[in-house]
Amino acid sequence: MSTQLPMGMEHHPDILEMREQYERVAATPRAQGVEALAMLAGLFLAVSPWVVGFTGLSALTVNNLVLGLAFTVLISGFGSAYERTHARAWAATAIGIWTIIAPWATAGNESIRRTILTNVITGGLMTCLALAAIGGVLALAGPVAARRSRSADRTAAARRPRGDVK
Repeated sequence: MSTQLPMGMEHHPDILEMREQYERVAATPRAQGVEALAMLAGLFLAVSPWVVGFTGLSALTVNNLVLGLAFTVLISGFGSAYERTHARAWAATAIGIWTIIAPWATAGNESIRRTILTNVITGGLMTCLALAAIGGVLALAGPVAARRSRSADRTAAARRPRGDVK
């Protein structure tokens, strides 16, 4: 007979509760709206060289296409697997910030007003939406941590000998 406790996250006592909370967050209209708007922003960035008309700046065109698709892929997992994909929002934030800087970093002196406006507005929106996704996760951290500390207190109290007073 083994007295060894199973190790690993799948055996964590609060795992079901944490998964349920992530599912509740992903099911809120706010989280779904953030995901939908972020996906649209990423897709717009990907097609922006052709929509806005700056395909002549090839480095910026490739940059917007690749990063727009990457942002869309990163952000698209929130609805279906929020508990496993919320950390991707940090990478999506970095893509949004790079999008703002990209007209000067990739096109140099060739950047024109419409490329700058497109990238700054789209990048700012992408950054805000990624930060909103992070905010949803951070809003969960408080209640989950509080429940974990209460659970740990109960466990510690149960393990103390009855004659001991804290």
